[in-house]
Amino acid sequence: TRLNSQVDELEVGKANLDWPNLGFQYRPTNSFVYYTYENNKWSDIKTSNDEYIPIHIGATALHYGQACFEGLKAFHCNDKKVRIFRPQENAKRMKQSCDRICMPSLTQEQFIQAAKKVVKDNIEFLPPYGTGGALYLRPLLYGSGPKIGLQPADSYTFLLMAIPVADYYKGGMKPVNAVVVEEFDRAAPRGVGNVKVAGNYAADIQANIAAKKDGFPICLYLDAKTNTYIEEFSTSNFFAIHKSGAFVTPNSLAILESITNKSLMEIARSEGIDVQIRQISIDEVMNGDFTEVAACGTAVVITPISSVTYQNKTVHFGSETEPVGPVLKRLYDRVRAI
Repeated sequence: TRLNSQVDELEVGKANLDWPNLGFQYRPTNSFVYYTYENNKWSDIKTSNDEYIPIHIGATALHYGQACFEGLKAFHCNDKKVRIFRPQENAKRMKQSCDRICMPSLTQEQFIQAAKKVVKDNIEFLPPYGTGGALYLRPLLYGSGPKIGLQPADSYTFLLMAIPVADYYKGGMKPVNAVVVEEFDRAAPRGVGNVKVAGNYAADIQANIAAKKDGFPICLYLDAKTNTYIEEFSTSNFFAIHKSGAFVTPNSLAILESITNKSLMEIARSEGIDVQIRQISIDEVMNGDFTEVAACGTAVVITPISSVTYQNKTVHFGSETEPVGPVLKRLYDRVRAI
């Protein structure tokens, strides 16, 4: 989605930050935008330059986790235009999350209006074209009204913040080692793993910290029912290139549908690559059926996996001379080119 004449080209990147070394972390910017929902309707869009929000001590978001969020990016492009990558898909996915936990959702038009406004209001924090960075947009919708019994709130808040970022994993396409989590499950088969609700991610923190201490930057989860099929990484979808050349990604009702993964599949099909959405046994990975493995998502785009460790066995991907496989590199370049 292009912002057209809504932004001043001369203001892009005026904050003059150390763009290549931003990392992926919170940074204060000019403002965030928000709507409030009361009496069964959403307010007009509002702006705040505060870094804190007032919240009722009985808010359902605090007590019962009635909250969902999204992640998308705005880019300064080669033609000097500013574009937001597929916000319609994020609006659609946020509605699915809201429906699942009984919250009112925004219209697609309201969602995109908020995204455009927050980019415009923070345009000097948008990394200029060529720096490799982006303006990360984080929409959050939560129950802000008080309920002590388990029931939906009467009032809600939607806010959208903008944060300048570089790559999630410093080094971008530098491969990382993954470990299969055996002590915990990520999501139940008929739970909320397929929507982007806040509590899904808290469940990964303990395993994530332990993995990092052991030298693994990223965790891979198996299905909770049988512990034999791959689901997804901590915050990213799993996909792999089969030795047959096929692009393979898991089919499960417990994983979040990644907009980046959806885009990668569309690109792969356009290149004549066979795309398979199916169950993937962990044995396929450990027996060497895949030549390339990766994590993908808004924050990471594509992170190549150099090894997967499971039950004291490690299987490696890539080589010293070619640490990133040719298909991953081509897909990554195509997405970044867009």
